[in-house]
Amino acid sequence: MGYPFHEIEHKWQAFWAKKQTFKAQELNDKPKYYVLDMFPYPSGAGLHVGHPLGYIASDIVTRYKRHKGFNVLHPQGYDSFGLPAEQYAIQTGQHPAITTKANIKRYREQLDRLGFSFDWSREVRTSDPAYYRWTQWIFSLLFDSWYDTDKNKARPINELIRIIEQAGTSDINALCDDDTPALSANAWKKLKPHEQQAYLLYYRLTYLAETEVNWCPALGTVLANDEVVQGVSERGGHPVERKKMKQWSMRISAYADRLLQGLNDIDWPEPLKEMQRNWIGKSIGASVRFQIENSTKEIEVFTTRPDTLFGVTFLTLAPEHDWVDELTTAAQKEAVSSYVRQSAQRSERDRMSEVSKITGVFTGAYAHHPITNEKVPIWIGDYVLAGYGTGAVMAVPCGDQRDFDFATHFNIPIKNIFKDVDISKAAHVAKENTVMAQSDFLDGLSYEEATIKVIEQLTQSGMGEGAVTYRLRDAVFSRQRYWGEPIPVYYVNDQPQLIDEAYLPLILPEVSKYLPTEDGAPPLGNATDWAWDTQQNRVVSNDLIDYKTVFPLEKNTMPGWAGSSWYFNRYMDPHNQEVFASKEALNYWKEVDLYLGGSEHATGHLLYARFWQYFLYDMGLVPVQNFAKKLINQGMILGESAFAYRLKDSQTFLSKGLCSGKEVVPVHVDVSLVSHQNELDVAAVKKWQPHFADATFELENGKFIVGREVEKMSKSKYNVVNPDAICYQYGADTLRMYEMFLGPVEQAKPWNTAGISGVYNFLNKYWRLFHQENTFSLNDTPASKEALKILHKTIEKVTQDIEQFSLNTSVSSFMIATNELTALKCTNREILEPLTVLLAPFAPHICEELWALMGHKESISTVPYPVADPQHLQEDTKEYPISFNGKLRFTLPLGTALSKDEIEVAVMQDDRTQTYLDGKTPIKVIVVPNKIVNIVI
Repeated sequence: MGYPFHEIEHKWQAFWAKKQTFKAQELNDKPKYYVLDMFPYPSGAGLHVGHPLGYIASDIVTRYKRHKGFNVLHPQGYDSFGLPAEQYAIQTGQHPAITTKANIKRYREQLDRLGFSFDWSREVRTSDPAYYRWTQWIFSLLFDSWYDTDKNKARPINELIRIIEQAGTSDINALCDDDTPALSANAWKKLKPHEQQAYLLYYRLTYLAETEVNWCPALGTVLANDEVVQGVSERGGHPVERKKMKQWSMRISAYADRLLQGLNDIDWPEPLKEMQRNWIGKSIGASVRFQIENSTKEIEVFTTRPDTLFGVTFLTLAPEHDWVDELTTAAQKEAVSSYVRQSAQRSERDRMSEVSKITGVFTGAYAHHPITNEKVPIWIGDYVLAGYGTGAVMAVPCGDQRDFDFATHFNIPIKNIFKDVDISKAAHVAKENTVMAQSDFLDGLSYEEATIKVIEQLTQSGMGEGAVTYRLRDAVFSRQRYWGEPIPVYYVNDQPQLIDEAYLPLILPEVSKYLPTEDGAPPLGNATDWAWDTQQNRVVSNDLIDYKTVFPLEKNTMPGWAGSSWYFNRYMDPHNQEVFASKEALNYWKEVDLYLGGSEHATGHLLYARFWQYFLYDMGLVPVQNFAKKLINQGMILGESAFAYRLKDSQTFLSKGLCSGKEVVPVHVDVSLVSHQNELDVAAVKKWQPHFADATFELENGKFIVGREVEKMSKSKYNVVNPDAICYQYGADTLRMYEMFLGPVEQAKPWNTAGISGVYNFLNKYWRLFHQENTFSLNDTPASKEALKILHKTIEKVTQDIEQFSLNTSVSSFMIATNELTALKCTNREILEPLTVLLAPFAPHICEELWALMGHKESISTVPYPVADPQHLQEDTKEYPISFNGKLRFTLPLGTALSKDEIEVAVMQDDRTQTYLDGKTPIKVIVVPNKIVNIVI
């Protein structure tokens, strides 16, 4: 009979909840340790067995740190604004808040069932007005700030205004829009108030501007670049197009270099840091200006290879470039317009990744080379992106493969500027050992020499200069959705005005429907009360808008990443109504010591959160620049999908063994309808979905065998395993330990329910160590030397494993120790009591029960962690390999304290030695103490 896990787990989960066992202590003298999981979006599907992997790992570390005497903060909450609840609201009319509340209830039940030691007293939800009040407040701070490049930090906008009032903008070095006009102090003073507000948008860290965005018509909203995959929305797979819209953006580009350099100061996985480096994309080179023929305008390009300037044979603009329409000649108008429309249907990622797809069109216009003054044709091509650099490139086909392919495809001349290099079949992209030719004053120079020389020439002529650029673009912050944080802004003379922080939160209003309005406004346009009364400082009816004291409110909402960009700080002081977190709490907890989550957030949440933290640090509101010291990316638990094979163009399914030589189509079937022997329950599958009801299933040996394939665990693949079912059949402790046992936390691994019985059997065996004939029984007699060695070796190994996050090998160590103690028939309290404390972080329910049965009143979670005693780690014997002429023949256990002579005597007296000697006298006996013995004959 197995141990009574149902009864035990329910009992201790209720105990922990009642006693608030895992509530973080008030600020005190204990060392602190802050463990955080990336908080979940509460989807309607609930958790599958892949979701808890990181939670289990972090919970083990959390419990371990409590045992080690730390004041541990391990909170949990919900990223509860999101598209799925809104899509459901559009389909059913049910308010997203109702859906979200039900989903959270389901999540909480599942999380509690797994025995996680979260401090639920600190729970936050991003959709709670008490929380998003502070998200709106941070937005307001960003709006009221600018970035001073001289001081390399953000500063309040009032300080910028004072500088402009006194001296104009001539001495201001700021991260601002490229087209920001210079102003004198007098010119500033002559501007009307709304004109001054419009001017400040060039500088603000949150600003409103015409922006090229990813527009998804099906979802009715703008998507961030990381929310678009292969030209479609990540959620739902809907087509995405590029278009210009007036949008809120955040000037994350101001922090590009700091975000890049800051990666050196954090213990995060190197692959993730490399993803952020590539996303930020620092490039060093030169800015070059090409004068447009018959125009006063110049096309500015950035190049990392200014040394190749004499190889330019055409310019390429992004299809979305502001000047395309103006530049295009009448003869090329139709072709260019058609190409621009076509390019808008492709995402930026597709345009960057599909290098083999060459498209473009000539504008009919020309520019002049900045040094030779030669005419250079201007093309447009969708391999150039409007938002990267200047949206224009100087094309050097001899030195860039993409330019080479483009020139070859469109029969554009290719000029070779490299000495003794063949470019007939491909571009020469190498810099090393390259000597310039056909390049005027650069002839004979190396790459490094030519780069310096050409930048000097460009600077002297005023046609360019050395420059640094970043791929990182400002983050679009508007969403045309309902279920998100309202942006705390109203409009006076079309200029955004902040709602004073004293009147936050601006609460999400009720709407009649969750779709955009008939005139295309976002869903908040359906609200009847969505205007701001500046005298009463409250929301009033739209009917009262008079543009004197009552003004329209912003109809866009914030993106999904807003609330998750600072939540780690709110957990430190979640109920504070005066500030987002007190200085005392922030100075005590400082930052997250261990953060766990998926690497898929590398260029989304993790980058935006770093940006917001840097900004709050600049404002003196947080004590550290980096919000998380150490980050671990947990791997994915993969599902083992099941496939039934359908004969093409028929409703006949063949068992796997009958498919050879047949043209079949694999069809996913629910893994719950398949046995461990891969046999499909045909009767059940016919009832499962209508398209199987009338199908024919051809069996082999009376069975229908499915195919198997390891894939991402997903509802759409019908390979999801519900943790509730595992907990019901085997217990939460079994699930916790099995997920750790599958392999290193950071690696992907397939789920196999059949393997869980091994961990379940281990826990039952551990339970039996404490029970004789189903009666709890321990003795207080001194433990044997062998048992003490087993205990202390296990303490040493598990402690090292937890510190190194090698949790899978800890599970193996517990299994080995239990088997060895069982063989010794060990029932000593001296052994089993500390061993139970050691096991408690992994299997807390069974350990709490055993701890109580040992007579303890307090929870095991507060007990000091056992420490390995070095005297019990010494090996008394060594298994010596005994070789003859270098060939191993047998092993012999001997005491580690024996001398060389004593070892030799013992070996020579062994009967097996005499057998191998066969009457011969050894020439030599080589003894290396505690290593080997070799007998030479």
